[in-house]
Amino acid sequence: MTELVSVDIQRILEMIPHRYPFLLIDKVIDIAADESATGVKNVTMNEPQFTGHFPQQPIMPGVLIIESMAQTAAILVVQTLGADAEGKLVYFMSIDNARFRKPVVPGDVMHIHVTKKQSRGPVWKFESQVKVDGQVVAEATIAAMIRDS
Repeated sequence: MTELVSVDIQRILEMIPHRYPFLLIDKVIDIAADESATGVKNVTMNEPQFTGHFPQQPIMPGVLIIESMAQTAAILVVQTLGADAEGKLVYFMSIDNARFRKPVVPGDVMHIHVTKKQSRGPVWKFESQVKVDGQVVAEATIAAMIRDS
């Protein structure tokens, strides 16, 4: 098992193909290859979704919270598979049992916890939970497939 303390934004840019404005994690901490990882997203008011997603009371769209789960999972996949997986695309296959428990707003720091449940060939399945200030704000089970870009 490979343990890392943290993957910074520069390394994230090497590992997955996402870019602003759709890169939705700022760093990844507590990676245990083939097991789990925690992504961190600092939610800021200057992000483009807040100009149209309830501008008078901005909240992070649920689909973007789910996407942050997928990006954290993609970092875990790349860390597990090694350099050959860098830059490959990880496509959603399913999103199950998604629940949104509390709005995420500018100023919040999302901690995106993903745990690998299984992997068979290119298909991976994860349990994910997002917390703000230690409180669960969202959760889902996601499945994805890694492919060449």
